[in-house]
Amino acid sequence: MEKRFTPAAKTKEELKALQLEGLKWTVKLAYKGSPFYRKRLDEAGIKPSHIRSLNDLSKLPFTTAKDLQEGYPFPLLSVPFEKVVRIHASSGTTGKRKVLCYTQKDIDEWAHFFARCYEMAELNREDRVQIAVGYGVWTAGVGFQLGCERFGAMAIPVGPGNVDMQCQFLIDMQTTVMCCTASMGLLMAEEVHRRGISDQINLKKMIFGSERSSDAMRAKIKEMLGLEHLFDIPGMTELYGPGTGLDCVYHTGIHYWADYYILEILDPETLKPVPAGETGEMVVTTLRKEAAPLIRYRTRDLTRLISGKCPCGSILPRHDRLLGRSDDMIIFRAVNIYPGQIDHVLSGIEGIGSEYQIILDRKEDGKDYMTVKVERAEGVEKERERELSRKIGDEIKKQILVSANVEMVEYGALPRSERKSKRVFDNREF
Repeated sequence: MEKRFTPAAKTKEELKALQLEGLKWTVKLAYKGSPFYRKRLDEAGIKPSHIRSLNDLSKLPFTTAKDLQEGYPFPLLSVPFEKVVRIHASSGTTGKRKVLCYTQKDIDEWAHFFARCYEMAELNREDRVQIAVGYGVWTAGVGFQLGCERFGAMAIPVGPGNVDMQCQFLIDMQTTVMCCTASMGLLMAEEVHRRGISDQINLKKMIFGSERSSDAMRAKIKEMLGLEHLFDIPGMTELYGPGTGLDCVYHTGIHYWADYYILEILDPETLKPVPAGETGEMVVTTLRKEAAPLIRYRTRDLTRLISGKCPCGSILPRHDRLLGRSDDMIIFRAVNIYPGQIDHVLSGIEGIGSEYQIILDRKEDGKDYMTVKVERAEGVEKERERELSRKIGDEIKKQILVSANVEMVEYGALPRSERKSKRVFDNREF
């Protein structure tokens, strides 16, 4: 099938030239159109004419979620209101929602690079794509649908939840691709298995967004549904929405759309670049975004860049799956821990399920205690609980350098969700 959504740049040198052109355009647009950005750039002593190379990116000031919340309801707006055709907002778990404006150019370009995701996942126009993510003011549902329609496949906009309808549509529509959270993917895999309808469906691929998923969870979903591929799709409201990258069929990392934004990986404390291949915070600068451009926006998401050439041959660079968020870090007995590290430990142990919870308590003695609840794998005998809990505890101690009480529970005992599963319960009072 003809590739219709690949970058205009054919070499890394051409890609860098595109980035420099986009960086100059973005800084000029923001300085001219946004009072917020003009003030911030003036304070840093930067004029648009100072941007002459990609190295000048490091001279630019950072933007944060706090800037978006303080600028509510129309933060970072860099065009006249008459050019704004849509708004989207984040879920707003704390404080004011982060609201972002979009021009028609922004919408068209979002559709284009989201279609690139489907192309990279090797879909074709005969595929039927069941979209089981949230609609409304969120970017998820409309983003997946927009990209699917631009690509030319059939969109089936079911939305999240409603397992009966999801199963009915998998059978009746002969859905070949499902887009959902990993938690929803596990819920559907178990439901298809429970209902005994595996031989009635035609599902080949799943595209996961919105939350980190462990290797164990992914392996379980792939096995139960007999899938060919599981893909990771990153994205956030501030950066258009979902669709800003995808891992290809070789699954060697997430290709990100470097012709639409520059990605820096910085130390969250020093805000300096981390050594090649090391984990740091994703900081993004948009290159074409019109209504609300981002200049060195601190995403708080943690990942690392992957060097070398991907077997698929794409010139687009890659980053790893997300480890977590820098503001999700747990400090437990003076050790910094990310939930993704627990994920990693559990994924290496056979005989356990993919679902777990981390519970933190502070007891009368003033000390902090960690309990990790873990499901036995389906079909694993209860008699193995002591052996498994000891093995998990040993590996957590060995790899993360903390002690945890491990509590084994039956398969299916922990809650399932069609959205993001809550995994950390911090009951300590600070």
